[in-house]
Amino acid sequence: MSTEIEWITVGDLADSFAPGAFILPNLADLAGRNFTLHFSNGWQIAHQFEADRLTWKASDGHSQGSAPYRATSIRPGIYLVDFIKNEGGQDWSISLVLDIEGASFTAVIGRMPTAETTREGLYGRALAGKNLTGVEVDFLQGSLDKPWQEGACQHAPTDELVGLRNLYRYSPTEVYEHIYLNQDYYTWHCLKGGEVGLCDTDRCHYYKIADQLYLFVWREKIVPTLGLVMIDMIQHRSDGKIFGYAGGGFEELSNFPVASHCSVLNRIEYPDA
Repeated sequence: MSTEIEWITVGDLADSFAPGAFILPNLADLAGRNFTLHFSNGWQIAHQFEADRLTWKASDGHSQGSAPYRATSIRPGIYLVDFIKNEGGQDWSISLVLDIEGASFTAVIGRMPTAETTREGLYGRALAGKNLTGVEVDFLQGSLDKPWQEGACQHAPTDELVGLRNLYRYSPTEVYEHIYLNQDYYTWHCLKGGEVGLCDTDRCHYYKIADQLYLFVWREKIVPTLGLVMIDMIQHRSDGKIFGYAGGGFEELSNFPVASHCSVLNRIEYPDA
């Protein structure tokens, strides 16, 4: 048995996922539409959608710019909008779950660790009481086109996926399983594809968006990676993206779409402790 472990970069993973990928189409549904996002923290950011570009401007001037975007919908009335924002020399991963019918949204804002952070090592981070992953993420919520009021966004952290073991087919050649261990961690295992045989347990986050529709976000520690998918347990589909450094350096980013046909393998039921 070989003891060699071959971890690959996010750029190589993108190349592996690409052939025959089951990705959802990039929709033009939002083109020509404007939304003002009223964040619970007080931000008000206007978003103007064109066919292939998104422009944003904060009312207090703290953020403005434009970028290409991808918009998909796995459930009618709910869109996942994804783009990369560069401000002050920092690249940010921005993913917006726009709930048009609910007039609300959840924003996931992430960034990759610096070269210095990655050199700290897992043992050093553990001894310092830090998260083992250097990938950072924030979750912000708010309302669409109306002032924020407490309770306006029904998207909420959930434990409804905990205990599930799910199978995800991203393409004819890429197959993974996820085991949702608890509210903070999950295990992934590549059954087929570019990472075949590799597995790990990483930090994760779960939000319930609607009935049997979940936002799942994970942060990997070996190869710095931010993953984000919407999981529809009714249609047995997932859709999202993977974000990280394209190569072995820190100069170029990769942000590529992923989607799958998914199914439940089983649910783990633990006896009372």
